[in-house]
Amino acid sequence: MPDFWPGCGWRLLEHDADGQLLVTDDFLRSLLLRPELAPVPESCDNERALHHSLLDSPRQEVDPRRLQALSDEDARANYAVWLRFRSRLLARPTLEGSYLQLFRADVDVPPVLVHLLTQVLLREVLGDNATPMEVRAAEMLFRPQRIAIQEDGNVMAADEETVERRAEASFAGIGELLRKAGATPRTAELDVLGEANAGEYWNRSESFDFVVSLNHGQPALAALCRVIERWVRHFLALDVRVQPEGEIDDEHWVWHVGLDAQATAVLNALYQGEDIDPAQGKRMLCLFRMDFEEPQALLPQVAGHPVYLAMAMDEANRLRLKPQNLLLNLPLARQG
Repeated sequence: MPDFWPGCGWRLLEHDADGQLLVTDDFLRSLLLRPELAPVPESCDNERALHHSLLDSPRQEVDPRRLQALSDEDARANYAVWLRFRSRLLARPTLEGSYLQLFRADVDVPPVLVHLLTQVLLREVLGDNATPMEVRAAEMLFRPQRIAIQEDGNVMAADEETVERRAEASFAGIGELLRKAGATPRTAELDVLGEANAGEYWNRSESFDFVVSLNHGQPALAALCRVIERWVRHFLALDVRVQPEGEIDDEHWVWHVGLDAQATAVLNALYQGEDIDPAQGKRMLCLFRMDFEEPQALLPQVAGHPVYLAMAMDEANRLRLKPQNLLLNLPLARQG
């Protein structure tokens, strides 16, 4: 299978004896080479010296006075963020452990860096045995999506950043771009990923420019279920089965996990028997059912029952999934 997401830095990492990821100096160097930190012609000598020193020894301690010596205020702020992010990366022996630890307190690093970590970990989870649709579905876990509901009822998801960039370049509205996504691949503003053009994904994996349908019965939802299963298995060593659900018709509904803030609010209200705003209900995109192969891994009151999942878009038609919810909010008998 061709490589995908080569720019995320996954191949710069190493593995421990248990198959978990280890942060390397080369991975830290790749972060230093990001545009936010790479010196520019206007950079002062102190900034260039700090950057060169960190490239040479990316784990070294940096005296706060070295940051204060930088003439550019933005550069001082960016290096402070990088150093804080570095400490979060190295907080635990493995990257998986550091990722989990990141969410056990208030997240104090920018979303773009959280998304980068999620992408790297998904690259590990997917390995070299994933379909183009599974990889595209995994994008939804670290890149916000723009949702458009077409006149025929098709629910289309496109990468938000890509849509905004294309709309700005072509002076077309975002809605118009997504409406045109049903055209043939040669003429559409954005291509719909399907069986006929799936092979094209590999050469465009970092373009994030394929649209997918989130309707029930479409392959993107099934692919997302497979990604969620592998995500949970990698982190929690648990085998689960995930499938889309039309509704929660369960007198013994005991646990749920929202995959985003919007879905969490709706599920919490429904669970408490509260009425929800009709507009809020319309923003619900999908329900899922998660079953555990080993019920004894769950809390006694949940064992033998499914866990319901849901995802929803916000008022601006954005879908912002939080895959960490699947790792921190499941009713496990033993928290690791």
